[in-house]
Amino acid sequence: MGGTFQHIAERVRSGTPATPEDALAVLRATDEELMQVVSAAGELRRAHFGNTVKVNYLVNLKSGLCPENCNYCSQALGSNAPILKYSWLSSEEALKQAEAGLGGGASRVCLVASGRGPSNRDIDKVTEMVGDLKENHPGVEVCACLGLLGEGQAERLKEAGVDAYNHNINTAESNHDNIVQTHTYGDRIDTVEKAKGAGVSPCSGLIAGLGETDEQLVEALFALAELDADSIPVNFLMPFDGTPFENTWELSPTRCLKILAMARFVCPDREIRIAGGREMHLRSLQSLALQVANSIFLGDYLTSEGQDAEADLAMIRDSGFVVLGSDEELAQREHQDPAIRRRGAGTDLVPNA
Repeated sequence: MGGTFQHIAERVRSGTPATPEDALAVLRATDEELMQVVSAAGELRRAHFGNTVKVNYLVNLKSGLCPENCNYCSQALGSNAPILKYSWLSSEEALKQAEAGLGGGASRVCLVASGRGPSNRDIDKVTEMVGDLKENHPGVEVCACLGLLGEGQAERLKEAGVDAYNHNINTAESNHDNIVQTHTYGDRIDTVEKAKGAGVSPCSGLIAGLGETDEQLVEALFALAELDADSIPVNFLMPFDGTPFENTWELSPTRCLKILAMARFVCPDREIRIAGGREMHLRSLQSLALQVANSIFLGDYLTSEGQDAEADLAMIRDSGFVVLGSDEELAQREHQDPAIRRRGAGTDLVPNA
């Protein structure tokens, strides 16, 4: 089968799109074939993005208290997850939080607010934040994620300097009603189209591990390709206690890696972002996933903590990549002094085992 994956990559590079059958073959590759999948997908990744990794940073402007019933979400109606809950951050606090990510090497800041969708007053708040952010950091990319958009709101965000708008389809249309009932799949598509129509870069992705079949994962990815999403965040379900999906563990590190590789085959020239749940589900394969994906979130997520930011940056460097837009010195390798053993044989302390 290894030759098959290489052949798929060669066809994609020559301009022939991957088929649903190709995507299923990648997803269903055996673990013995994993490195062949990564190698083939990695060729596509490097052809379009070289050795760069785009670093993104989330700022949760408003947490919890959402009226939507997305069953996977710790902020949703009915969720008893013990998360932080607060109303809108001030523009000053939002700028302070964003600057922490920019200082860590992020080139895109994602301004996120829970809720069904923004009111016009909410749009006023966000446009003020974007103005402050762009004034202090002219080169920063800003992505907004505020829920379902109303008429004219995408245009207002574009006018304020918003570069991208995130609204994930989350799952296949055929699985959508199993995970949320307070809005439709069509509502989500409509918001992505509103962003595109206003000239805002569409960012839309999925969540794996929601009880979907292999075929539904493929369906979702081809829907994202048809939407022409510029960036595709791939999230892995974090089964928060207090949500309908608590104790749902369907993912392994190798399956997550195959999902990312499938995304690369289907959308070879698009930003594939390793998003929420990567630390929990990819675990020690995170660095290998960078051979397929070209983008990550730095630090914490909306309601969960992420890997230490310094560890993320070290992982990027150690994998032979550089942070997109970074100065040369950020790409230099660091050394770590050897740790002298003080436990185990020859001591009174228990060994490290």
